[in-house]
Amino acid sequence: MRAIDGTDPATVTVEAVIDGVTVRVAEGTTILDACGGRGCGIPTLCYGETITPRNACRVCMVEVEGSRTLVPSCSRPVTEGMVVTTRSERIDHSRRMVLEFLGSSVDLSLTDHVEEWNAEYGADPTRYGSEAARVDEPVRIDNDLYVRDYSKCILCYQCVDACGEQWQNSFVIDIAGRGFDARVSTEHDVSLPDSGCVYCGNCIQVCPTGALMFTSEYTMRQAGTWDEARQTRVDTVCGYCGVGCNLTLHVQDDSIVKVTSPADSGITSGNLCVKGRFGFQHAQNRPAD
Repeated sequence: MRAIDGTDPATVTVEAVIDGVTVRVAEGTTILDACGGRGCGIPTLCYGETITPRNACRVCMVEVEGSRTLVPSCSRPVTEGMVVTTRSERIDHSRRMVLEFLGSSVDLSLTDHVEEWNAEYGADPTRYGSEAARVDEPVRIDNDLYVRDYSKCILCYQCVDACGEQWQNSFVIDIAGRGFDARVSTEHDVSLPDSGCVYCGNCIQVCPTGALMFTSEYTMRQAGTWDEARQTRVDTVCGYCGVGCNLTLHVQDDSIVKVTSPADSGITSGNLCVKGRFGFQHAQNRPAD
């Protein structure tokens, strides 16, 4: 039997006040999840459903009564008696500055919701002028499966953690350098084919900015033919082995253009192997006319 708020009676819960509303949630629940998770109105760039937050982007900061500084809602757990404010002049100022700093230094054109957040918080990344320092790296195309465009990278660590101990345990990439020279890199900055990459593509799955992208999507975007409004998504099960991984096929003009996996899948949690992620061409090979 469950309580009215949906929690199991055996679960230890805590009570807090968020924006004047009393809530009771399971112990360990983050402020962001207590507010409803992604889409609740608190902006977040580096948060993902399958990766433990690193507090990297700092857009989701909120006020907690008694705290000297703003706190990251994506990772701060709710505690008994906590009083949280998710919108205030101080919070809006912080979010505006972070959006401007990020938008002036990297390309966020493919990042969901950034334009509406800029409008909501009055952020204007262009106010720093053309002299603002920007990440200006060439697109790295060193394999047939996916492309790396680090001019779009916000150093959220999601790809690093997906490749590392949280999922794949390949440890192929990490953050190298310091300050403005910090970047995602393979060991000794070798190309992917010369690294230990197994091409699972789980880094692409969690990348929030388009810094990592299927070669098929990149090629279509360059040609101006990529159109998500014309795409359909079809859920299916991978047929390569008996694990039964869930796949979501992204289809445009009767062709599969990329493959993802549902983050809430009990089998994959959004993760796949190279076959499930990239082995889709056999399904659409057509005989020559």
